[in-house]
Amino acid sequence: MISRAMSRRHLLGLGVGAGAAAALAACGSSGPSGQSGAGGDAVADYWSLSGPPGEPARRAALDRFNAANPDTKISSIFLKNDAFKQKIKTSIGAGEAPVLIWGWGGGTLKSYVEAGQVDDLTDWFNQNAAVKDKLFPTSFGAATVNGKIYAMPHETVQPILLYWNKKVFDDVGVQPPQSWGDILDLVPKFNAKNIAPFALGGQSRWTNMMWLELLLDRTAGSEVFDRVFAGEANAWSDPAVLDMLTKVQQLIDANGFVNGFSSITADSNADQALLYTGKAAMMVHGSWSYGIQEEQGGDFVKNDGLGYMNFPPVDGGKGDPSNQVGNPGHYLSINAKATPEQKEVAKKFFSTTLIDAEEPKAWIQSGNVPIIKGSDSMYEANPKGEFLKFVYDTSVNAKVFAQSWDQALSPTAAETLLDNIAKLFQKQISPQQWIDNMNAVIGK
Repeated sequence: MISRAMSRRHLLGLGVGAGAAAALAACGSSGPSGQSGAGGDAVADYWSLSGPPGEPARRAALDRFNAANPDTKISSIFLKNDAFKQKIKTSIGAGEAPVLIWGWGGGTLKSYVEAGQVDDLTDWFNQNAAVKDKLFPTSFGAATVNGKIYAMPHETVQPILLYWNKKVFDDVGVQPPQSWGDILDLVPKFNAKNIAPFALGGQSRWTNMMWLELLLDRTAGSEVFDRVFAGEANAWSDPAVLDMLTKVQQLIDANGFVNGFSSITADSNADQALLYTGKAAMMVHGSWSYGIQEEQGGDFVKNDGLGYMNFPPVDGGKGDPSNQVGNPGHYLSINAKATPEQKEVAKKFFSTTLIDAEEPKAWIQSGNVPIIKGSDSMYEANPKGEFLKFVYDTSVNAKVFAQSWDQALSPTAAETLLDNIAKLFQKQISPQQWIDNMNAVIGK
């Protein structure tokens, strides 16, 4: 079951042109930048992530809504992951956020709630039970703060997986790892063939974080991070954390990651290109990676070149190997400063387009598993059906599906986390220094 609740991606997106620039310029005044008015003017605005695999599905949803509601349109801006995070953080702080605030829920949503920046949607969901009933119940955990619902779960569930290049494995004559020990055994075999054992877009930092999340879970289960999430003093001092951090630096010392990984950005998808071109053998990444590799990797996915699996157990570890980490959904909140008319447009978007029959089709087409109940019935007829079924089963059968750390923690703690993870991977700090630095921001 999912007990707690990336992606990350991608500067101004492919479709950001003159209209988007105008919308950006409109952000100069306080409050949401959507404009009230009839005759086709936008009355609400929405920012989200650009690039594959999500942008086409997001654009399609907005197009459906705007076609059905020509006098109450929603305008949009799409940005790459890191640019989006910075812009939404700055705009909310300045009181200039869009009407519809897209995000990953968890700690960041909690900070919005505490600052009175988003609306409480609990009563709306009670009055619109049919909407709530269409969505995975487990998706509401990261939308809930102090028992109240502050966001509409939507889009997809995204576990973190271990991918491998089947041809590279065949050429080297090895099998996918079934344990942490197998991973360590594979590293020198790939290095001997001048193939990077693991691709990694380390400049983006959250990519490195996925390793820590999975390794800590496999070593000690989900309870250690649960104590951090709960704000327990010195919770990072659990011996399992030191063991996990030491394992990570041992993998770095063994040249487990591609040379120059700290200069590779995930937003460019260069890490994924290393895998589908055979320059790297494996990669730990979110389930959204499947759609990216399918779109950008030529015939790599089409020709069954991509292998995928749940992250293997750590020898002697206490963590349940079915446990998952990632995104149990994505979330849309309503800006508390929006006008009543703008809020009604947002709620109409929630109760119509985001749960209509076309919404799951668009996400399945992108290679993702939508959080709309019953969508698994569409997998068999889909060319990606085998992968989608794997993701669906991996997600619903997980004993624990934990939200990614940088989304579960407060923005302050998350930034410190990502900064220290980067330093750990660059060997600028020791595992103990990492623990001390992170203990200092628990509860902040």
